[in-house]
Amino acid sequence: MSRRHHPHDSRDTEGGNRFRHTSRADRPSRLGLFLRRHKHGVRMVVSCAVLAGVGWGFLSFHGTQKVLAPLTTRIVASLPLKVTDIRIKGQNLTNPVTIHEALGIAVGDPMLGFDVKAARARLDALPFVEHASVERHLSGLIVVRLEERPPFAVWQHKGQFILIDRDGNPVPDKGMTGKDALAFMKLPLVVGDGADRAAAEFLDALAKAPDVKERMTAATLVGERRWSLMLRDGTTVYLPEAAEVQALDRLEMLQKRFALLDRPVEIIDLRLPDRLTIRERPAPASDLPSADGQAGTGGSATPDEALRSGQAENKGNAAAPRPKPSDPARKKDDHVERMDEELPA
Repeated sequence: MSRRHHPHDSRDTEGGNRFRHTSRADRPSRLGLFLRRHKHGVRMVVSCAVLAGVGWGFLSFHGTQKVLAPLTTRIVASLPLKVTDIRIKGQNLTNPVTIHEALGIAVGDPMLGFDVKAARARLDALPFVEHASVERHLSGLIVVRLEERPPFAVWQHKGQFILIDRDGNPVPDKGMTGKDALAFMKLPLVVGDGADRAAAEFLDALAKAPDVKERMTAATLVGERRWSLMLRDGTTVYLPEAAEVQALDRLEMLQKRFALLDRPVEIIDLRLPDRLTIRERPAPASDLPSADGQAGTGGSATPDEALRSGQAENKGNAAAPRPKPSDPARKKDDHVERMDEELPA
């Protein structure tokens, strides 16, 4: 028995074949299907993005800080986090008051209102500061670390004071004003032509004589050959040419043994290696002898007066014998006599 072919079978078969052989380009993409299914949510997201962009453009055009400043101030003031401590490290020449002013914040101020980047820029602009770093901790601690570019000395040349480094090159002061003048007081002062180039070697030698360095106020290079020191009490020390180290060692020894730099001395001449010449300051009028030969103040002679009288005697008569051990003048101040033996007239 033969089977008759139904006309619908051919249509179903052809329809089925057409669906199975549809190309991928004719099908909708996954993104398209997602947008069709979530079109309401997508519209909401796009609307929010547009509003955000308009708001950002408005704030950028009118100034974000100006618009949000009142709100930010109220929020920050209401927060409990405050600055509890400020620590500064690496500060040697820069005035601490200047550092705090450049930092722009004090203990008790709100922590979150502190602009670290701006404070670091202000610190970098200070004289002598090579680099500054600022750290802000949640505990309320602010740490400032400075890397200073300290000048080595101050060079006085033709009436001007110039900061110099070890090589004698000028150090920019970044517009230093009178408020930073204390930094000059901590630096040694060198004077004279060529002193800028010769300062490093001489000041290194001076550092090995701390008693002398402590009393020095200025060092002058005379004729670009030798140095002279000016001390705090007005004493002038002449140093020899090309033998400053030995002379400074000798002067340091004399200070430790006899306190020479604490005496009323006007000039100390060390230019001769085998002799020390001292010129003492003139005695006050009250200490000068009166018409009858007596001192104005009376009383016994002091050690300094005994030393001056001994030196005058030696200068007036080179062959005059020294006092014997039994002489009362020698017993009076044995320290002065020992000093007179060590320091030839």
